[in-house]
Amino acid sequence: MIIAIDGPAGAGKSTIAKEVAKRLQWTYIDTGAMYRVVALDAINKEIDLADINNIIKAVDNIQIKIAHIDRNQHIFLNNKDVSQEIRSNEISQAASTVATIPEVRNKLVQLQRHLAKEQNVVMDGRDIGTIVLPNAEIKIFLTASLEERAKRRFKDQKEDSSKLSLDQIMKQINFRDTTDANRVASPLIQAKDSILIDTSGLTIDMVIEEILKLVKERLYVN
Repeated sequence: MIIAIDGPAGAGKSTIAKEVAKRLQWTYIDTGAMYRVVALDAINKEIDLADINNIIKAVDNIQIKIAHIDRNQHIFLNNKDVSQEIRSNEISQAASTVATIPEVRNKLVQLQRHLAKEQNVVMDGRDIGTIVLPNAEIKIFLTASLEERAKRRFKDQKEDSSKLSLDQIMKQINFRDTTDANRVASPLIQAKDSILIDTSGLTIDMVIEEILKLVKERLYVN
């Protein structure tokens, strides 16, 4: 059985999906991390992000694996654990760029479908309910105001030299929103049969409980 959670950057998808999966004892799959891996690989190889042909060649020759260690998702690029390395602001922006490439999306969608084929999963991303797993039993679309999402990202930043201002984060998120909504391949849109949850002003636990209530109602899972 599948719970698909979509939504824009900073809406709380990963945090909430991860905790829902933990409480249900299901497998959590963060699809955004896969695009970050592709972006990291391109940057490591010094490939210009505008060089679509070389990015396509690169993605055809990399190995992406997901493993769950101590109930936490770890993602590997060519057998190297890059779970932390992919979380920088630079990789975040680059991931949004490579995600516009249809060939990249096609490869990763096949991997995502394979992962969901034989296990109960909670999968989050931007096109899970519309493209990746359109037959998911439960589809959630999480959103929040731009200001709210920027404040969350600002608060979650590590105290280091790369820390961005709130205004810079708002501009980054607005750029990602525009890119994701207007890309030709799998644009960010709410599936017609998904349930909209605006997380503005809600605690994480409130959102989780609402989703678990839906699971119990639809799937009769205790």
